[in-house]
Amino acid sequence: MMLIPRKPEYLQPEKCISPPYPGRAGTMWFIRDGCGIDCALLVLYADIVNGIVFNLLAFLALASHCRAMLTDPGAVPKGNATKEFIESFQLKPGQVEYKSPKCCSIKPDRAHHCSVCKRCIGKMDHHCPWVNNCVGENNQKYFVLFTMYIALMSLHALIMVGFHFLHCFEEDWTKCSFFSQLTTVILLILLCFEALLFLIFTSVMFGTQVNSICTDKTEIQVWTCFWEPATSDLEPKVGVEMPATLSTRTLLSGHL
Repeated sequence: MMLIPRKPEYLQPEKCISPPYPGRAGTMWFIRDGCGIDCALLVLYADIVNGIVFNLLAFLALASHCRAMLTDPGAVPKGNATKEFIESFQLKPGQVEYKSPKCCSIKPDRAHHCSVCKRCIGKMDHHCPWVNNCVGENNQKYFVLFTMYIALMSLHALIMVGFHFLHCFEEDWTKCSFFSQLTTVILLILLCFEALLFLIFTSVMFGTQVNSICTDKTEIQVWTCFWEPATSDLEPKVGVEMPATLSTRTLLSGHL
């Protein structure tokens, strides 16, 4: 029996079909890729997509703003610093409980008094005039979403201004606007400045809020830790001894 030597398949010469002649009539090149097809069709409806994206971001920003403004940030009930309420804590002798003299209420941990809202807010981060409310434990997520959507809107507007500038340069300022060249330039510069200003501001706010969530520290806690070493020797410590039946000691803090 004879053994016929065979070459491995990877050593066999490839059998390739010769490509069609480049100048052949009727040939067409088309890549069947979904992403590429969508991007090609997107050019035809770019103005519609641009309007949908911008208005969607505006709607989400408005919804987040309303939720941040109308949600209770975590206000501590007023007037709950009663004898019965303090006894319900069952505090041990020498254990400290803080009381707000402005709200006449027991302050939970990391609660602070807001001079604008006139209430003690649980885990208060800061009072924001943009949402006309304090940013606390109950509405912080809406404030984070609000700053994120405004930052995205500002970035979107900044990109559109850049493209419009390029379009005006290509068209020699003849078909890019209904206004004169000087008026168009002034409006574009003002829009660019406004978009850049709000992009920087909201991005910084968004970053600080995300950092606050990750580190579980409010903005007030961060600034308190920063200033506490310099002011610890200057702050007076005022205390009021409660009746012995309460087994507690309430501190009236002036820095609420």
